[in-house]
Amino acid sequence: MTDKTRPFHQMRWNEPIIYQKSVPGQRGILIPEVEDEIRTLVGDGISSIPDTVRRRDLPNLPEMGQPQVVRHFNHLSQENLGADSNIDIGQGTCTMKHSPKINEIFARSPKLADLHPLQDTSTVQGILEIFFRVGELFREISGLDCCSLQPGGGTHGVLALASIVKAWHRDRGEDEKRDEVITTLFSHPADAAVPKVKGYKVIILPPDEEGQPDLDAFKSAVSDRTAAIFFTNPEDTGIFNSRIREFTDLAHEFGALCCYDQANANGLLGIARAREAGFDISFFNLHKTFSSPHGCGGPATGLVMADRRLAGYLPVPVVKRHEDSGLYYLDWNLPKSCGKVKEFFGVAPVVVRAYAWIMALGADGLEEASRTAVLNNNYFMKKMLQIRGCSLSYPNHPARIEQARYSWEKMKDDTGFGTGDVQRRIADFGTHYWASHEPWVIPEPFTIEPSESYSKEDIDEYLDIMARISRECYEDPETIRNAPHNSTVHHIDHDYFDDPGKWAITWREYNRKYDGYFNRR
Repeated sequence: MTDKTRPFHQMRWNEPIIYQKSVPGQRGILIPEVEDEIRTLVGDGISSIPDTVRRRDLPNLPEMGQPQVVRHFNHLSQENLGADSNIDIGQGTCTMKHSPKINEIFARSPKLADLHPLQDTSTVQGILEIFFRVGELFREISGLDCCSLQPGGGTHGVLALASIVKAWHRDRGEDEKRDEVITTLFSHPADAAVPKVKGYKVIILPPDEEGQPDLDAFKSAVSDRTAAIFFTNPEDTGIFNSRIREFTDLAHEFGALCCYDQANANGLLGIARAREAGFDISFFNLHKTFSSPHGCGGPATGLVMADRRLAGYLPVPVVKRHEDSGLYYLDWNLPKSCGKVKEFFGVAPVVVRAYAWIMALGADGLEEASRTAVLNNNYFMKKMLQIRGCSLSYPNHPARIEQARYSWEKMKDDTGFGTGDVQRRIADFGTHYWASHEPWVIPEPFTIEPSESYSKEDIDEYLDIMARISRECYEDPETIRNAPHNSTVHHIDHDYFDDPGKWAITWREYNRKYDGYFNRR
């Protein structure tokens, strides 16, 4: 069998921070002097601004010419990896797929890019119509009735669900009594973190021997103190909870709401819906399942769908259409609303890309995409488990949906090399992989999700990379020990990540903490 791994050497610029490239006095554009006629007509442009909101100092911006700015960002782009430049199936639970370039043309159109969120609704009927139509499409996709496009991301979507739960129980005078939320160990971490932020006690269900949420543990945990359950299904292991209706039915018997974290619906479109699983509210990541690029944490939109009983508790406003005129408007008249979770709506270009993707595929195409994603994942899983040192989490439950969590535990025991070593070495082949959530419940873990975008040839090439790294771990330890060799990635000093006192999120904070460190080198 031919080894499909290819020679690779990534561009390495060691590009400085843009502020380090700044040269006082350089300009990318010279603003023309204001003509006397204009000054006479509109004034100096400053006097009308109240003194309390005027800057005391000029903004601290880098000073550079246009060619230097273009070079800087081109250099950074050449040091990146992404779905357009590498086989990106190693992003784990963060679904990566090809976004058709025609959708980028739609998203970058001035008709969309120049919109302002405070425009009068009469001037933005087009984007409101798209928002409304997306909600209608998700009525079919989820089986639920009402839509909010306000959350700006996945965890933000969980926040919206938790806020709706709190508003629902507050309206019934049960908010203080219902102070517990139940989630599962392999649901997305936000499903525990966000309810905690909202003031709930969080109960985390352990998995059973097959990796599914323990039903007996759930029966012991659920009570009239339960406000809601927050479940991801399939979970981060790729295991689908086929007994999910037993969980939601029992939660409903105790008066709890059932919240579905469906950030990864990649293997379920047209196959399984939130409604039939018994969920009351659900959110979807438009920037993952529905093709808009993931964007390293943003831009994003965590679309929320809810049963009609919860329509009045959605974040305000919601997009509606007048039955008589057919015009679209923002409905603020939700007296029981959970409030706002974001100043405006989720990122409009993300919504447009998702709308274009869904409309291009249609119902049959969505189902085919999901079935192809499941096929890709199970093909990859069968081949991956033939590689020396690799095993599958919860092997007693061999079926997986759209992804799987693996382990290098045996290879670690045999060679001393584990998932972190593979993560460094894989960068030498122009790709990467994800070592999974911490803490490691599964030893030496990694998660792979080959969505429908990847061909058999793509998957085979990635498998060959993994097989080669495994061979090197067993037979050529020096190559692994000194990796990476050909990538911009380097050995990372984790002391900086583990000590918040060393973090510097902004350039101003960096200068305050390190006092011109680079200038002294």
